[in-house]
Amino acid sequence: MTDQVVGRSVPRIDLPEKLTGEARYTSDLKLPGMLHGKVLRSPYPHARIVAIETAGAERLAGVHALVTPFDAPEGKVAPDMGILNDEVRFVGDEVAAVAADDEDVAQEAIGLIEVRYDPLPFVTDPEEALRPTAPAVHPGGNLVGGRPLSLERGSIDEGFSEADRIFEDTFTTPAHSGGALEPRAAIASWDAGRLTVWKSSRGVHQDKHMMASALGLESDTVRVIGPHMGAGFGNKDETRLAILAAILAQRAGRPVKIELTREEELIAGRTRHATRTTIRVGVKDEGSITAIHASTIMDTGAYMSSGPGVLRRAGQGALYLYRCPHVRYDGQLVYTNRPSAGSYRALGAPQGHFALEALMDRIAQDLGMDPLDFRLKNHVGPEGQPGQRTTPPDEIIDTQPVEGGVPFSSNGLRECLTRGAEAIGWRERRRPSGESKGPKVTGLGMSMIIYRGGPGGRTAAKARLTAEGGVEVVSGIIDVGEGAATVLAQMAADEMGVSYDSVKMTLADTALTLPAHITAGSMTTFSSGMAVKAASAQLKAVVLDAASGILDAGVDDLALQEGSVVVGSDPQRRITLAELARSAGGKTLEAEASVLPGSTKSIINSFGAHFAEVEVDLGTGQVRIVRFVAAHDSGRIINPALATNQVEGGVSQMLGFTLTEEMITDGRSGFTLNGSYLEHKGPTFMDYPDIQVIFADVVDPEGPFGAKALGEPPSVGVAPAVINAIHNATGLRINDLPVTPDRILNAIQMSETG
Repeated sequence: MTDQVVGRSVPRIDLPEKLTGEARYTSDLKLPGMLHGKVLRSPYPHARIVAIETAGAERLAGVHALVTPFDAPEGKVAPDMGILNDEVRFVGDEVAAVAADDEDVAQEAIGLIEVRYDPLPFVTDPEEALRPTAPAVHPGGNLVGGRPLSLERGSIDEGFSEADRIFEDTFTTPAHSGGALEPRAAIASWDAGRLTVWKSSRGVHQDKHMMASALGLESDTVRVIGPHMGAGFGNKDETRLAILAAILAQRAGRPVKIELTREEELIAGRTRHATRTTIRVGVKDEGSITAIHASTIMDTGAYMSSGPGVLRRAGQGALYLYRCPHVRYDGQLVYTNRPSAGSYRALGAPQGHFALEALMDRIAQDLGMDPLDFRLKNHVGPEGQPGQRTTPPDEIIDTQPVEGGVPFSSNGLRECLTRGAEAIGWRERRRPSGESKGPKVTGLGMSMIIYRGGPGGRTAAKARLTAEGGVEVVSGIIDVGEGAATVLAQMAADEMGVSYDSVKMTLADTALTLPAHITAGSMTTFSSGMAVKAASAQLKAVVLDAASGILDAGVDDLALQEGSVVVGSDPQRRITLAELARSAGGKTLEAEASVLPGSTKSIINSFGAHFAEVEVDLGTGQVRIVRFVAAHDSGRIINPALATNQVEGGVSQMLGFTLTEEMITDGRSGFTLNGSYLEHKGPTFMDYPDIQVIFADVVDPEGPFGAKALGEPPSVGVAPAVINAIHNATGLRINDLPVTPDRILNAIQMSETG
């Protein structure tokens, strides 16, 4: 019997090529005759383009193609974004693009384009943008969708009337850049009317349909390939980049590559949404929660992008993390003349959890309860929320529900709380807030996490026997750096009963793969895992059936062992998988599966609890993370080493969001003031603490091999755990991120002056 690999830390399937430098990213690719593109960007936060003069650029030797709003196709990249518009909406918005022999010539050509703008009134503050007199970023007003998102279970009026005490506070979070090492890049090439695009992508099939629609092409004439990606974090691509490369390539008759500079990536990529969230909570004197009402104003910048989904996810903690019969979430997604926000790891959950968990810590303190005990008393349990199910019984339950009366498929939150607290020494080491003395004070803080568990839309996969006797898994998803290809290969190996080394992965090419979900929402392990598992099981049945005739044995008497099909009653009779593949007479032994993941009986969610120990220098305002414990319930862990890396990476990434990082837009000019790593202060390796990762002993009955989502949840609980630890150390409550030294010092000064 082949050893099982699910649950083992096997090496990444793409490790050899990445270690040797053979892995090719989009920016590494070079096509014969390839030109280089550059984008002219707006110097105004809002303006109408009156005229563009391109003669100077066209006369420059080495320039081969240009595109402006006045000669671009009329298609749309997104509902509120044309291929190029004659109205620009933020400093850095695309105005025109040029393709030339090299980047230097293309950049020079950009400088020769003369644009006449008619500046328009602009707004950079989302609350100001909601006023009736505010300049309209888009026709129809600045509230995306025209009305707020409102979700309610029970009656918050009834819940607050039952409360002995009511607490309320407001919290803000900044725009935050993903800062992936690989900037966005795209290459486009045409051949006899057919378009091929290589690009930074989180969903090649979705990109294919978008590009075909925008350019007015038949879908089967467009091919999108996703090479290796130098970190996705959810927000690649969501821009015009590939469309502009395609238009320039068509006009030049040669392939065109456009790769953003680091400054362009920071200014014109996609950031985490800035938010202003007010939380109101009603409680009984004994600590039970009677009502929760959260309201978020979210700045989406100049374009909607994935904003509606981000807005929705920002409210899920308030709606579902604490057991409560009466909850409401109101969200407003607002256009401003700032750089666009978009998808970014965990979407709006970090913003929403920060506000919720910081206020819950304050409530616990004011009630005289330990924050851990308060959460142990009130966290949502395996039975789910009180109330009645509203989803019809034969429909799949939403992984971000509002309704009550539905249990979870699994819920290891309590184990995360108790094991995480034990690991950091919560009971023994935590002192009352503000009691630490000296120029440097220390404290402990914590937070809880709830996150959708992985089911996404319908997805498909193929599995086929190769001529060498291995298994090729074909899936339309892309590994964005998180190790999805490795995890799926492990699942295929175990389901087929073959060795991990014999599995080959073919991913992210619309010409070779079936439609699949985008690599987002922590869906890949669960949703693509279900499809790969099903396809592998079907291939195994095909293989055994083919071997049955050759070995003259019943299928029930056959087994796969170490690369061979063996007759159980006579182990000497066997055929290798390579021999079986050759005996098929040119026919490929393969199977295909299409699945719609999810459950009609339960909610599939992941959970976690984070614990932070901090040291605060009261003289300088500097915060040092001494230690961090991250306990997660993500079901069965397929690859412990990769899973640990995911948690460590998510925690490290969000320390910047919590303490140092903020994309700053000047409200008077609309300019981004810190569009480089010199000014956009991300933490370095020296700033990262010791991070202890704990996985709850949970197997989810709905997930493939018992697994559920892990990639994004580690990003969710970091900020509130750290902010609560800072309060425990100093006695100060800071409601605005990032918690920079000046904010600490200002809070100290305010507390001293009353």
